[in-house]
Amino acid sequence: MFCRVKPRTILKMICQFKKTRLAPTPSGYLHLGNVLSFSMTVAMARKCNAKTLLRIDDLDRSRADECYIRDIFDTLNFLEIPWDEGPRDLKEFNDSYSQVHRLDKYNLALAELADRRLVFACTCSRTELLARPCFCKNERISLNTKNACWRLITDNKQEPAVKNYDGRQIRSPLPEDMRDFIVRKKDGYPAYQLASVVDDLFYGVDLVVRGADLWPSTLAQHVLGAALGSDRFNNIAFLHHPLLVEPSGLKMSKSAGATSIKYLRESGKSKADVFALIGGLLGSDEKVNNWSELAGLVVKD
Repeated sequence: MFCRVKPRTILKMICQFKKTRLAPTPSGYLHLGNVLSFSMTVAMARKCNAKTLLRIDDLDRSRADECYIRDIFDTLNFLEIPWDEGPRDLKEFNDSYSQVHRLDKYNLALAELADRRLVFACTCSRTELLARPCFCKNERISLNTKNACWRLITDNKQEPAVKNYDGRQIRSPLPEDMRDFIVRKKDGYPAYQLASVVDDLFYGVDLVVRGADLWPSTLAQHVLGAALGSDRFNNIAFLHHPLLVEPSGLKMSKSAGATSIKYLRESGKSKADVFALIGGLLGSDEKVNNWSELAGLVVKD
């Protein structure tokens, strides 16, 4: 069950960070929950005098439509949410910042995992995995097998240590659905977990603000960072905030529905209207006009 964010739920953090990032996936139109997360990210960066990078995760070529990428810039500009590094518009993104420009870095990481025999090829379909366990690890299928993904060999007894934003170390076992997770898809493209780890290390990110639903991904990425032989990923601090939910109690999803910023903007809502709406969903009676005031409902000064 997803929790509703409550005002003033995030404690003070240790301000020793240099860079954080906004990392939307262009698989749909941004919604109110994205705005809350973006506002918190930028606010925490400003408190620490850290830079904010805009990094758009577009490696899923079947879902990364240009209209959704354009929507990211439209939303950030409409709501006046600032960022310090990264593309300023669609053209600059396509020319210099798309993840396709970093394929060599992802492939180098994949080659390292293969050389160290830390991955195995899997030809199982989703339907097959719902019906039975995967036996591909034991069958030692060639990594060059057509239509095979690569899965990282995980130690199911491992308990990655995640650095919390307040300096604490949080240990947790890898969830069952993240065991032997995919690092290269059947189409040959790097999977999300691998690209995210490589990008965060490449850009020097040391603070990640994300929803509580991505906690399993955080654990998987720590396992992957260790497999790649990098201690640097352990130095990244994470803040996992509760999710903003719809009045029905359901998690917000990317769509053209009533919670998308595109829909609200085209319906005549102002910037202040959008932030006020999110404030109301937080259960706050305080007036909210911008990203800073919104983040102030959740992040203590």
